[in-house]
Amino acid sequence: MHVISTLILPLLALTGRSASKAVFAHYMVGSMVSDEATKDIKDAIAAGFDGFALNTHSISSTDDWNINAINYLLDAAQGTSFKMFISFDMSWGLDVAHLGEFLVQFSNHSQYYTTADGKPWVSTYSGGSTSDSDWNSLFRQPLEDQGVTPFFIPDFDDWSGYPTGFFDEFTSVDGALSWEVAWPGAGSTVSNVSDTTDASLIKDAHAAGKVYMMALSSFQFKYLGSGSNWYRAGDTNLPERMEQILDLQPDFVEVLTWNDAGESHYVGDFWPEQIAGTDEAAYTDGYDHTGWQQVIKPFITAFKGNATDISQIKPEGDSPVGTLWYRPLLTSASCSNSITNYQQGQDSVNFAVVLPSDGYTIEVYSNSQLLGSFPGTAGLNYKSVPGLQAGGGQSISVLKDSSVVASANGTKDVLTQSKNSTCNWNYEVVGLSS
Repeated sequence: MHVISTLILPLLALTGRSASKAVFAHYMVGSMVSDEATKDIKDAIAAGFDGFALNTHSISSTDDWNINAINYLLDAAQGTSFKMFISFDMSWGLDVAHLGEFLVQFSNHSQYYTTADGKPWVSTYSGGSTSDSDWNSLFRQPLEDQGVTPFFIPDFDDWSGYPTGFFDEFTSVDGALSWEVAWPGAGSTVSNVSDTTDASLIKDAHAAGKVYMMALSSFQFKYLGSGSNWYRAGDTNLPERMEQILDLQPDFVEVLTWNDAGESHYVGDFWPEQIAGTDEAAYTDGYDHTGWQQVIKPFITAFKGNATDISQIKPEGDSPVGTLWYRPLLTSASCSNSITNYQQGQDSVNFAVVLPSDGYTIEVYSNSQLLGSFPGTAGLNYKSVPGLQAGGGQSISVLKDSSVVASANGTKDVLTQSKNSTCNWNYEVVGLSS
């Protein structure tokens, strides 16, 4: 466990909310209609989120699809406490000098996330290769000259020195988000996700009077051709990160992501218009990940309630909640070595179950055969159980006094070889039902 000596931050002044924390979901802005925006907002509120970080890879005034989508989302949240802020996707080569004029189109909207004194939140994906002096002179200062002071929490983990000395190098930021550390490091060996970078940056941020937003994600999988087929392990990555977050106590959390079909780590819906013209449907259609929300919602409640251990994560009611997930293609499939980091893949049935009390048992099955039986305790229980087999019958059962009180049953058979040219390592995700 990390023990971090921190300054007591005046978070009320910094965040403009209260001393309580907030959890956002990273949202990939794409073509959509207003009804889809309404559903996303409604579902995200029901899942416990405080807002969306709106990833935009275009700042062109001629890209109506982008501007319309952002307005649909902001307007759909009116009358609620759900807020949003722009996260500029700098990997698309956006011009820092023109970010401010894009931001001010939205920053006065009632649903734009701001500090108590009206500073609009802004984040990024990437951008650390641009110097701090350029971020200050081309982005922050022009906005301040207009009377707009951004509250800037970027993901600059592409900076060559990251994370050592980050807040000394980038004095124009108000905090930091780290993207890449949300998953185990890429490579050919099985490893668990590390929170070393997070721990270091929380300490440094607080010493500098700034904030840290910690990333939480399930896994990564992309299959878009040579050089773009890759995997970042997710057998128990989601609950492991939850455990790390409660231990480290960051100021904010950002879930990666609500709807990124391309990297498969979506926990909400994604819409056909958003992935039109890509090959992403080949490995995401029919793969619903909303079952993960059963674990995410009680985690959010626990985090915002200052819980420090997963035993303090509790379901809303008296019944267990949780999720089953597995890959419906064995790692021995002949196509698997086309996936970068394929060596990290494991044939397993995975679960995360939140129990209201001790005295439960969790049973795990593959091909309708019992792989293991595990005692459950109050709070979050999770495990990756080896032994995934070809065929159907992947399931988990939660028992109390030898009676099944909840279960999750996979709908996809496990294959030994891919049926087509897509080597699909996306997860089948199923929530518990009574």
